[in-house]
Amino acid sequence: MQIAELRTEDLKAEEFISQQVGEISSAVGDGIAVNALSGGVDSSVVTLLGHRAIGQCLKTYFIENGLMREGEPQRIVELFGGLGIQVEVVDARDEFFSALRGVTDPEEKREAITQTFYKNVFGRVVRESGARFLLQGTNYTDVEETVAGVKRQHNILEQLGIDTEAEFGYKVLEPIIQLRKSGVREVARSLGLPEEIYARPPFPGPALAARVIGEVTPERIATVRRATAIVEEILRDCGAFQYLAILHEDRVTGVREGRRDFGNQIEIRCWDSVDARIGTPTRLPHETLSELAARITDEVPGVVSVTYNIASKPPSTIEPV
Repeated sequence: MQIAELRTEDLKAEEFISQQVGEISSAVGDGIAVNALSGGVDSSVVTLLGHRAIGQCLKTYFIENGLMREGEPQRIVELFGGLGIQVEVVDARDEFFSALRGVTDPEEKREAITQTFYKNVFGRVVRESGARFLLQGTNYTDVEETVAGVKRQHNILEQLGIDTEAEFGYKVLEPIIQLRKSGVREVARSLGLPEEIYARPPFPGPALAARVIGEVTPERIATVRRATAIVEEILRDCGAFQYLAILHEDRVTGVREGRRDFGNQIEIRCWDSVDARIGTPTRLPHETLSELAARITDEVPGVVSVTYNIASKPPSTIEPV
């Protein structure tokens, strides 16, 4: 891997910001660039770097792929509007669910999302805007895991030999590719992003599709979305690096009102980590686990079982798909 990691302990955030703003400005010149803002710390940092560099010549979009958290589009539009950044929502739900229909293999799901995002959705956005550049929040761990063959991160392109200009019609700029998540958070703080952004648990590029084992459908996403909201509400102050809900593929046997009830199984993962390279399951109190189980089985239709992951990374991974 030819990218040189910039370790968090060696990072001088203000110098890094100044350097990246200059490089973005130099690359784009008097042209137009676009970026996708998901609300995670990576894309949020890139959004602010881009707007500092080229102002209104950066067009920022929220891609509504149907795979995001509850209320996310409205929340992000309002939050960044308060920072003086206009965010346009692009409704691409039908395109993403069509691409994922019948797909169950994890790598095939990631490839379907990659092609839909870069070729179909952003290919169209770029053509309509006249942009020649896409800014995105690829970080060092994304590249490391993809190159090592652990799992294909959907935002890894040039590092796999993909010529984005030939394939999609635009060049990709990756301002934070030397940083791991801890470094990105430092830059976010220096940029003045609110704590609810820079302290937010990581969220995968494929969004909730990375947390559905098996086929991704609107109904299955609705199940894991509701479970995610409960997990994030209860574990918000637990101090962990990341916490998430996963929907398993097979139905399991449950019992309600004295009768058998085949239903869904939700797995909860909660991680202690610094940069996602390695992770240890957080030792949550049993009372917290019981509250999670009770809330999820009571409030998420069709769920009859809740489990907690206790395998470390490695051999496990933080996201299951």
